[in-house]
Amino acid sequence: MAILEEVQQSSSFTFNAVLDPSNPLGFIESAFNFVSQNSNLFRTESAEKQIMSSVHSIKERIEAEEMKRLKQQAEKKAAYEKEQEKEKEKEKQKKLVPNTGNGLDMENYSWVQSLQEVTINVPIPPGTKSSALLCDIKTNYLKIGLKGQPPIIDGELYKPVKVNDCFWSLEDRRAISVQMSKRDQTDWWKSLLKGGPEIDTQKVEPEPSKLSDLDIETRSAEEKMMFDQRQKQLGRPSSDEIQKQELLKQFKAQNPTMDFSKFM
Repeated sequence: MAILEEVQQSSSFTFNAVLDPSNPLGFIESAFNFVSQNSNLFRTESAEKQIMSSVHSIKERIEAEEMKRLKQQAEKKAAYEKEQEKEKEKEKQKKLVPNTGNGLDMENYSWVQSLQEVTINVPIPPGTKSSALLCDIKTNYLKIGLKGQPPIIDGELYKPVKVNDCFWSLEDRRAISVQMSKRDQTDWWKSLLKGGPEIDTQKVEPEPSKLSDLDIETRSAEEKMMFDQRQKQLGRPSSDEIQKQELLKQFKAQNPTMDFSKFM
């Protein structure tokens, strides 16, 4: 037993080396030198074949792990995009089709809009006098109704209006007509009041015949909306997406050596 233990101890060697990530080959050379000094591996004819076989196995394992990682990453990305599409579809289903005036017909009133203004029509009992009406228009707030009764409309406006350019009138003692000038005249309102039922602005139908009457900024905004609406119906990228693609294309051309795969 004593002799056996001595043989085992004498045949056991310790390899001490530190791996420098910037010079991995140096570490491997040290390991090979250690093996060559303490074993007969490099004296055999199959040494090179055995080493290359080990290297090949390690490369296959690394490639398999990388493929697995990329597959998991792609599956995770696909699952995220699918979930995003579901959310968009849910949001789309919540939105209502606009009426012929690009607004919405509610139970007690209706509203329509252009890019410049919003017009509201509130039916009231026939014969109602103007002195019995309540109409309070503020920059971000609207209240309409009959005095002494719960208001028909009461809440925060979807977007600010120009109070000095807003007015209301009594139409044939049958309805209250309110016309409000939008502060931002380059966008469609999704709702009259914040938190109220929303329309699908992608289904808004601007009047092409009136485009020539608009100022340059407003006309440009409306033409962009019309273009994006057509693109969406055809399943094509919007004007903003096209612009981003063009910018990325130019950037790639200016930086041909850059790896863009991690941004895709």
